[in-house]
Amino acid sequence: MSAVVVAPEVANALSDNRPVVALESTIISHGLPRPRNYEAAVEFEEMLRAEGVTPATIAVLDGVARIGLDADGVRRIADDDLAKASVRDLPIIAARGGHAATTVAATSHLAALAGIRVFATGGLGGVHRGASDSFDESADLSILAVTPITVVSAGVKSVLDIAATLERLESLSVPVVGFGTTVFPSFWLRESAHTLDWSVDTAAEVAAIMRAQDALGRGQGIVVANPVPLDRQWDPQEHDRVLAQALAEADAAGIHGKAVTPFLLLRIVELSDGRSLEVNLDLALNNVRVAGQIATAWAATA
Repeated sequence: MSAVVVAPEVANALSDNRPVVALESTIISHGLPRPRNYEAAVEFEEMLRAEGVTPATIAVLDGVARIGLDADGVRRIADDDLAKASVRDLPIIAARGGHAATTVAATSHLAALAGIRVFATGGLGGVHRGASDSFDESADLSILAVTPITVVSAGVKSVLDIAATLERLESLSVPVVGFGTTVFPSFWLRESAHTLDWSVDTAAEVAAIMRAQDALGRGQGIVVANPVPLDRQWDPQEHDRVLAQALAEADAAGIHGKAVTPFLLLRIVELSDGRSLEVNLDLALNNVRVAGQIATAWAATA
């Protein structure tokens, strides 16, 4: 059996030059509680299909990287306990016939192998706080430096080092453009303290940048920073209070290195009484919507 299988629906859409959007499975298996995660997975796909876009949810099931899931596959990523796979984990899981949800890095890599050019996620991984000591930096960044895919995200979570993340993206020559904004979003909030050099207002502009990147670039991806809608963002004062408390608790507990971010994310959910999860879902839906528009514009110019 092949290590990578592209679903017929996805393969046919790519062959016919119809729009396709890749969707990660980690947000379903690890990012949302059951049964809301299954509802979200279905909602993401239905939103795209309603706009004439083919969804390609990506995961590793039975050792096979699947580009596009059938109904049973969508149910499995929501209900089963899956490992979390980045690019380095893929060959090990494949060789063992295992199952895994794919991170932004792994989804980008597999989507590009299939020829998919647009990917919707919630938030991009980045440089972690204290990375100067821990060297903790998401593989999302290095993979985007060598992978021709356009990732639509609501920036990076505010628990990360946003300034350092933007510096790394610049060093890796990965373009970052704001979608309808000149300020880099911080996931739950529309804005951070960091302005962007470039912004666009339409999906057609993104497609034009993709075309120029193909002609001029070195195979890098593109980050489209798409802020959560104003009426859906987390209350900034509550966000700041909860984040400060979570950071203080992590410091008091002596939590360091890679353990910090999982601790912070869990405490933020608890301290916000689940409000952060609702914003997470709202921004993910908004990213799927914009990614569908970009994929449609891309297909129209190909």
